[in-house]
This record gives sequence, C-alpha cells and structure tokens, in this order.
Amino acid sequence: MENNKELNKAFNEQGEAISPVLPDEVKNFLIDIDGTICDDIPNEEPERMGTCLPYVDALKIVNKWYDEGHIITFFTSRTEEHRTVTEEWLNKHNFKYHGILMNKPRGGNYHWIDNHIVKATRFKGRFTDLVVKEKKIEVFK
Repeated sequence: MENNKELNKAFNEQGEAISPVLPDEVKNFLIDIDGTICDDIPNEEPERMGTCLPYVDALKIVNKWYDEGHIITFFTSRTEEHRTVTEEWLNKHNFKYHGILMNKPRGGNYHWIDNHIVKATRFKGRFTDLVVKEKKIEVFK
C-alpha cells in the first residue's frame, strides 16, 4: 500500500525548508494491531495471528478514516518474521491501509518525542469516531 497524499512545503522561523507536512484536514493514523484492532496475541504464539477475528468496530472506523482520505499505518510489536501473516490477515479481513511498521518496542509505557504534533489516543475497548477532550500531559520544561 502507498501514501499518495500531497505534502505541503514547510519552513522554520528562519525561512529554511523543513520536512513537508500533510494538509491540516488529513490525519496520519498510527494504529497498533494486537489488543487494538483484534485480541492481544503475543509474538510467542504466531499460530494465532492468522486465525483471530478483528474487532468489528475497529474495522468499520479504520476503513471509514481511510475512505475520508486519512493515512492509515499499522504500527506493531510483531517482528519482520510475522509480516506475511499480518498482511494476509489484514487483507483477508478487508482492512484498508497504506503501510505497516513492524518491530515497535514491546512493553508499553510509550513516550513519543517528535518535532511534529503528536496526538495520542489510548484504546480502551471500543473504536468510535474521535472527540476532542482536554487532558493533562507531560511536556518538556
């Protein structure tokens, strides 16, 4: 799958070119697989990866976001050796996506540091449309 979205030129305070950005209306979704769009299956039990069922609401919302023009990339702790079974499973269940990033560090407690705005949403059992809420977050001093 490929991301063919048009990127906008961006510049720093000195007017120098920096990495281009998506239009404001396009979201760049990085979505975990295990425990988020299907049951949590550990890498140590790969035989279950091809037989689990997707969460119906996850399939519906992810495909809706894709159809609305957003970028869908799955970001998983599954290893490269699990890529084929993972891609086959996503395709078998008709998930629409642009890419898959394998080998996400295991163990949770993620802290993402980036020069771009990062919005994190913790999955708690049900995919729905997103709503805006104010929350306390950790930031640099």
